[in-house]
Amino acid sequence: MGKRILVTGGAGFIGNHLCERLLAEGNDVICLDNFFTGRRSNIRRFEGHPHFEWIRHDVIEPIRLEVDQVYHLACPASPVHYQANPIWTIKTSVDGTMNMLGLAKRVKARLLLASTSEIYGDPLVHPQTEDYWGNVNPIGPRSCYDEGKRIAETLAFEYHRQHAVDVRVIRIFNTYGPNMLEHDGRVVSNFICQALRGNDLTIYGTGEQTRSFCFVSDLVEGMMRMMNNEAGFVGPVNLGNPGEFTMLELAEKVLAQTGSGSKIVYRELPENDPKRRKPDISLAIEKLGWEPRIPLDEGLAKTIAYFREEIAR
Repeated sequence: MGKRILVTGGAGFIGNHLCERLLAEGNDVICLDNFFTGRRSNIRRFEGHPHFEWIRHDVIEPIRLEVDQVYHLACPASPVHYQANPIWTIKTSVDGTMNMLGLAKRVKARLLLASTSEIYGDPLVHPQTEDYWGNVNPIGPRSCYDEGKRIAETLAFEYHRQHAVDVRVIRIFNTYGPNMLEHDGRVVSNFICQALRGNDLTIYGTGEQTRSFCFVSDLVEGMMRMMNNEAGFVGPVNLGNPGEFTMLELAEKVLAQTGSGSKIVYRELPENDPKRRKPDISLAIEKLGWEPRIPLDEGLAKTIAYFREEIAR
């Protein structure tokens, strides 16, 4: 028998891929989204599916539903969007997470919180392990997201300790793939769309800062393994690809795969932008038997094909 599963932010980039996988495995899926960054087009392929329903709703407001599991993804995750309305971003992380934990407590559902590598801030430890507490500016322009997610983790663990809510906490590192938004400010989509349109590729800083890029299907696999582990492992656990690339290396890969003649230009590095980012996934390997399978070149090819088709429309 499949489960009845709520996915908050289910029309977003990661959320729609998760919904697809959950449906394929025979579950009933409720997608909850206010469409701030999620898109109707992301879930249109599920319309008419007998086991799918969607509700337009902001998690800042309480909602009563009967479910077995909650994947709590709702929150803008790119600087362009979370800095557009910082107070609302904080409310989404704090009030939204409290509402979902309250729902899970009432119906005795298991809740997976999608936290982020941003809780490590501009890290002084490399690669980042789950026992590192981070280096976060609490009053900077990124703080609404970074600190919001840190509080969300605190809430999850307090509901677990105080009310015995069955929680799972993951920390998502940079993820990419089809159905990303073109103008979301993420480096992969930025570079690909700039290259395909023949525009300059914009690198902030020297281009030597690093990120690790996980293809979305690998991430979804890790999320589901974490949700469904019955060993009582709560987390937090890093989910990401430990391959580490500079921004200049990524730009050169995109130019090579697109065949673009675009130039690379440099701009000032934004305030508090992390210099290095790489997950230590030893815990995910040990506890979940999970590690990513899709290398960056393969994932970029799939993502470029998606954007090439989108831009041609």
